[in-house]
Amino acid sequence: MAGKNPVIPPHVPASLVRDIDIYAPPGGADDYHLAMKQVQDTCPDIFWSPYQGGHWVSVRGEDLYRQFLPKYELYSSRILSVPKEEALPYRLLPIESDPPEHTQFRALIAPWFTPKAIGDLERKARELTITLIEGFKGRGQCEFVTEFAQHLPIAIFMSLVDLPWSDREYLMGLAERQVYQKSHEDRLDSLGKMQQYLAVKLAERRAKPGSDMLSRIATERVNGRLLTEIEQAGMATLVLIGGLDTVASMLGFVASFLARNPVHRRQLVEEPGLIPNALEELIRRHGVAQPSRLIVKDHEYKGVQLKAGDQIILSTMMHGLDEREFPEPLKVDFRRKIEPHSNFGNGPHRCPGSFLARTEIKVYLQEWLQRIPEFSIKAGEKPIIRTGVNGSFCRLVLAWST
Repeated sequence: MAGKNPVIPPHVPASLVRDIDIYAPPGGADDYHLAMKQVQDTCPDIFWSPYQGGHWVSVRGEDLYRQFLPKYELYSSRILSVPKEEALPYRLLPIESDPPEHTQFRALIAPWFTPKAIGDLERKARELTITLIEGFKGRGQCEFVTEFAQHLPIAIFMSLVDLPWSDREYLMGLAERQVYQKSHEDRLDSLGKMQQYLAVKLAERRAKPGSDMLSRIATERVNGRLLTEIEQAGMATLVLIGGLDTVASMLGFVASFLARNPVHRRQLVEEPGLIPNALEELIRRHGVAQPSRLIVKDHEYKGVQLKAGDQIILSTMMHGLDEREFPEPLKVDFRRKIEPHSNFGNGPHRCPGSFLARTEIKVYLQEWLQRIPEFSIKAGEKPIIRTGVNGSFCRLVLAWST
């Protein structure tokens, strides 16, 4: 990613500039959400960061949920890479498009996220969850990220697109490099490898389609035409990246919280009926994503002059940390009234897989707590948090008594 740019555009007042890399907030490697909360508490609602080429950052719930996320006519999703000069050579559809085009592309994948489809996937997720837990339960410990969190979403993805289970490790590595790339070149390299892999599979589905999502992407028409091979590869790539990273990241933060908070953990063990509401509260408190938008029209918002061509990073996880929206936002209360937040977006681009993500986390809570009700972070093992476009754990060793 691009580093710091000392050149501040003339329309950006010095009072709104902060020397903060939002992809690497101070203290983020120790406590990601506390570090982001510190940014929220000490910065203007909208501020300018000179990192990644220079861009705006939005940190308050009311702006994220009601202004920047839903108003696509002002804040376009056509280019999501920050800086925009590092945009990928092809678009990841439907996310890198705006209505009405976005609506048409999104309709291609919508059938896999209906209640009936999710019900079928929940059964598969539950079976795999039980198998994974039983596989390491007797050892008294596991490395949660690589032994559990990454397996659940990749299994669901492989089912959706009907790809060989043996390819999961390879695809998982490529998806991870897309979100947590060391450089633009590294991202392009992983993208190229992903495109090569998917091009072969898409060609197979065009010749012999099945009932899976990849077949629909390869054969369905939009506005009377088939998607180009580049469009098909972009859509398949997005499904892969979106399906793997967000759920695995959230699972890591949820498991870490429960490992460090025995009172909350035992509350769910003793009152499993609380799990649906607890799920929403845990997601509210542990958001992970920071999407961006391209400003397409000059306008003023909250006294800030926003110019066409500016980029703005939407730190959506800060909505759940905002005391203007949630009393005592750092406190986790499983009986808290469920209120809207921005962790799955809002408006036309609201994540189509949000219900599936909730289902996967719900299944984890139900099946893990039933089998391993008492666990903690292993003594002597320091969890490793990775910051970036998303926040996540890359190492979390849990232990329990056998």
